[in-house]
Amino acid sequence: MAMEDTAKQLDAEKGKKLTLPVAGMTCAACSARVERGLRKMPGVLAAGVNLALEKATVYYDPDQTKASDIIAKIRDIGYEVPEENIELLISGMSCAACSARVEKKLNSLPGVQQATVNLATNKANIKFIPGMITVSEMRKAVESLGYGARRAADVSRDEEGQARQREIRRQTTKFVVAALLSLPLAWMMVAEVLGWHRFMINPWVQLALATVVQFWAGWQFYRGAYHALKTGGTNMDVLVALGTSAAYFYSLVAVLLGWKTLYFESAAIVITLILLGKTLEAVAKGKTSEAIKKLMGLQPKTARVLRNGVEEDIPIDEVEVGDIILVRPGERIPVDGVILEGTSSVDESMLTGESLPVEKGPGSEVVGASVNKQGSFTFRATKVGNDTALAQIIRLVEAAQGSKAPIQRLADRVSGIFVPVVIVIALLTFIGWYLSGAGVTAALIHMTTVLVIACPCALGLATPTAIMVGTGVGAEKGILIRGGEHLERAGKIDAIVLDKTGTITKGEPSVTDILVIPPFTEKQLLAALASGERKSEHPLGQAIVERANELELALQEVTDFAALPGRGIRFQMGQDTWLVGNEALARSLGIDISPVLAEKNRWEEEGKTVMIALAANKLAGLIAVADTVKEHAREAIAELKQMGLEVYMLTGDQQRTARAIARQVGIDHVVAEVLPEHKAEQVQKLKEAGKVVAMVGDGINDAPALATADVGMAIGTGTDVAMESASITLMRGDLRTIASAIRLSRQTLKKIRQNLFWAFFYNIIGIPLAVFGLLTPVMGGAAMAFSSVSVVSNSLLLKRYNPERV
Repeated sequence: MAMEDTAKQLDAEKGKKLTLPVAGMTCAACSARVERGLRKMPGVLAAGVNLALEKATVYYDPDQTKASDIIAKIRDIGYEVPEENIELLISGMSCAACSARVEKKLNSLPGVQQATVNLATNKANIKFIPGMITVSEMRKAVESLGYGARRAADVSRDEEGQARQREIRRQTTKFVVAALLSLPLAWMMVAEVLGWHRFMINPWVQLALATVVQFWAGWQFYRGAYHALKTGGTNMDVLVALGTSAAYFYSLVAVLLGWKTLYFESAAIVITLILLGKTLEAVAKGKTSEAIKKLMGLQPKTARVLRNGVEEDIPIDEVEVGDIILVRPGERIPVDGVILEGTSSVDESMLTGESLPVEKGPGSEVVGASVNKQGSFTFRATKVGNDTALAQIIRLVEAAQGSKAPIQRLADRVSGIFVPVVIVIALLTFIGWYLSGAGVTAALIHMTTVLVIACPCALGLATPTAIMVGTGVGAEKGILIRGGEHLERAGKIDAIVLDKTGTITKGEPSVTDILVIPPFTEKQLLAALASGERKSEHPLGQAIVERANELELALQEVTDFAALPGRGIRFQMGQDTWLVGNEALARSLGIDISPVLAEKNRWEEEGKTVMIALAANKLAGLIAVADTVKEHAREAIAELKQMGLEVYMLTGDQQRTARAIARQVGIDHVVAEVLPEHKAEQVQKLKEAGKVVAMVGDGINDAPALATADVGMAIGTGTDVAMESASITLMRGDLRTIASAIRLSRQTLKKIRQNLFWAFFYNIIGIPLAVFGLLTPVMGGAAMAFSSVSVVSNSLLLKRYNPERV
């Protein structure tokens, strides 16, 4: 038997080996279940699952099954194959064709689930399954294409900035040298047009000047072209190298054979103009990420910590959770925390976009990088390092700036085939002109013009630069957009669903009215209800507890507490079972509420939420709680309507109460009496009606509805930000930022469309003009150089846009 097992194992090891992480297994039965399921798969030769390591090792025949099938099988069994994300910094990309090649290569690797490459940030975001592929293998795959690749996490932000500055200096130096050497050639070209033949330069001098430009300043194009062609690809470098080499080597032959017509100036000036474009592009690309630099610059370098009764300044990296920190007037707060002593006003505009300072006192939360305006205070650090609100915002903005929008797919498809098509067009241009009798010289020049005018750079920069600037502007205004996909959808919204409590209203209700039915007194009823509501986290219940505390009522211990979702609560106090909730709860128990119905209806008409109190299945009274509408809510909703949006209010309140609140703020569409678990269904109904829906809520209780909506917007204040559950996080509680977020999204989309138009326009117009001989190589080089610069510059205009202005 042992020999048979050994034979099977040897046979299995002839197949391909796959090691996968498996999450969710809790016992040996789990691992055995996964193992049995894998062994039954056709093509699987052997499978073993290690519960301790949480890994599955599978030997399989790749001709019969695929790694993706094995992963799908594990997930079908009920366990997860976890994915990881990594960011690689890619160097050496020159155009959209480069980023498309890197992206295609990464997506072809086994174990890579999704890879996107951003030309503007020079980064690749990769989602992969560890065990199937390593980071080293991904790096080697990129390097095999002729590009550099490093883990972005291994490169500090300072180092990244220094690398960008080195690139700008390198391009500037090459441009200046090329410009100085090309200037005599350019002057000679102008002189020839004007008939000033005495300014002609000796052909050998022309050769010397052009050679330095061609093979020193322009060497980067040859290097890039070599790496692209070596791996069977093409890019912008191939076009530039082919075009300028044609003009240079024709002129070289002409000098050696004593011909009069030379085109050294065309080759040199084209390279000079393209280097100018590259320099301007590098500078402009650096400016698109200024929002990140501003955010990073907000955090102070040191913190004044009280340790063993002694004040000491320590580096921010050494602050630990629980440290007591002292902050003086005018200083930035180093990390997140809770005030212990002292009062002050704090400027949190860096986080929320709100210019007015916020009053703070003992128990108040403070956010790292906000500015202490007046007074000194001490606070306990609760979040440090990468856990602070500022660090979360920086990560979110970085992720957004590295993302792609769906609108970019067209540009990606075009850039993948663009360069080969251009080379074919250039060859056909040469053949066409030559056969028409124009001669080799004219045919060569027209072919050169076609090669140098075609540039896919602008296509690759059109979308990411606009997204980088748009998300940066949003971050400065307290609007955090998770990525290009969410930004694009937000620009198409036509219906807004607003949760009532905490969104339209302040979410801080207070008791307004109490109706008591004997034998209870008002204080007895309030004390009993507060005793039960102490165990509830619902804001209405907390309002009752707060009122009892204000009156200094003695509260009792309760047992058997239970929350009844969408209806109320139940608890035992003494010998009696108490229930506090809505009319649906009373009716489900067959309780007659007609004696108090008139009063209940009247309070609800006033927009109050009325709770019915039942003791031992008998009516004990009513208690009304009102939640005040947020300041500027009516103004914000009117603004949304002016933008052509349908506004809906979603609430668990009864129709009468809900409509009273809706009337106050000007909402026409009200969906009331909705249980929390059914909110997502209401959002889905609107989507099925053909609307692009945004759901606005607190991001925690409304998570299912936020996830169901086309765009989920979480309204948070201070550090209470639900970034994980929403497409867009609005850092202020001000409803007017909803309109600002939509306006910013629409404006960014407008810029993307403009950029794509210009990117295509350059080539759609320029290539035919070059084919028909209406442009010179120099004119083509100028058009190519400034196409990408114009696109990046247009994106930078977004920095002037203020989404808060109507």
